[in-house]
Amino acid sequence: MRAVVQNDKSRSWVGGRVRGGIAVLAVAAIASACAPGNPSGDRTEVRPAPGQQNLQAPPARALDAYATKLRAEYAARAATAKRWGLAKVPLVPPAPPAKKPRITTRKGFEVDGHRELNLPPVFTTIPTRHKIVFLTIDDGAEKDPAFLRMMSELRIPYTAFLSDYLVKEDYGYFGRMQAKGVVLNNHTLRHPYLPALSYARQKHEICGMQDVIEKRYGKRPLLFRPPFGNYNEDTLRAAKSCGVKYAPLWNEEVFVDRWEYREWDRRVHPGDIVLSHFRGKGHWKGTMSDMIRRFLNKVTAEGYAVARLEDYL
Repeated sequence: MRAVVQNDKSRSWVGGRVRGGIAVLAVAAIASACAPGNPSGDRTEVRPAPGQQNLQAPPARALDAYATKLRAEYAARAATAKRWGLAKVPLVPPAPPAKKPRITTRKGFEVDGHRELNLPPVFTTIPTRHKIVFLTIDDGAEKDPAFLRMMSELRIPYTAFLSDYLVKEDYGYFGRMQAKGVVLNNHTLRHPYLPALSYARQKHEICGMQDVIEKRYGKRPLLFRPPFGNYNEDTLRAAKSCGVKYAPLWNEEVFVDRWEYREWDRRVHPGDIVLSHFRGKGHWKGTMSDMIRRFLNKVTAEGYAVARLEDYL
């Protein structure tokens, strides 16, 4: 039985346009003010085009109020980014697609009978033309409150893949994470090298973690990531039997001090899934917040926004 083995893992704003639009509307409003019935206007009647109405003051004021709101929101986001030490304000992702992209297994990542058995697809990138990436964080060793505050205040979406032998030290931490909108997914009970295990033992690792997440957090995950990115046919058959629909891997990995890449060009691409870990100074030369700064500074500088993985599945 062929195992698929990975070789990693231990390790602007539109204010200018709005202002321009307001200026155009303001000119139209002045013109309409000179229409008949306006005591200060002349006697030349300016008729609207068929199907249109003269622009009155309330619409102009509403548009100006909207522009003011946008400016205030941007200023708040800029202040938050500065407070967390970011070089630039993170970009806002587009709205989730009404029609989800078709997810298939990446070529070369198939197992025997993958399509015939309708096994969960294994993929590293979401098909999209938008400059977005997806942040995923594995294991659960570090439980840093500052990280939760940072991600909440910056409104950065991410997906967690949890292993029970680490999570059980503080189930409440990940409950607080879930309350902020983060989806908690399956990374097995004890993080073993799955291809070395029998089908029954693999199923215990995967289904057992499904049970833990359902019991502790109320919902059975649809996503499963095999430890180290290593799997075989038994892995995916067991995952499917436990209710798993997708097996996302990653195209880049970010650490506190560097990035690593799967592709030869060593670049981020639209739709790429990025991996990191719940790690702190005990494992890294820095904190979770330091890792997030490195991640956000790079993707923002390259014109990418961070989107929510589950919105595309």
